[in-house]
Amino acid sequence: MTTEELINDIITVLVELGSDTSIPRNVKLKLTTVATILREPAEPSIKVDKALQELEEVTDDNNLQPHVRTQIWNIVSMLEKTA
Repeated sequence: MTTEELINDIITVLVELGSDTSIPRNVKLKLTTVATILREPAEPSIKVDKALQELEEVTDDNNLQPHVRTQIWNIVSMLEKTA
């Protein structure tokens, strides 16, 4: 699987997670921001680094449900594999 294919899979997961009605609005906005960053026409390593920084902020949110936090950690793990 190429880096771009993996990034596209991650974008799909982000969009699906963002459609979850139990997720707070501020977290949905961050997930949308991360998906937008990953769609940018830039070097994959730069996009991944920006996305990881954004997701780090999300995981520190106290209002985040544990199952959502776990899903975000899974996304982080997928992103780290592309780097």
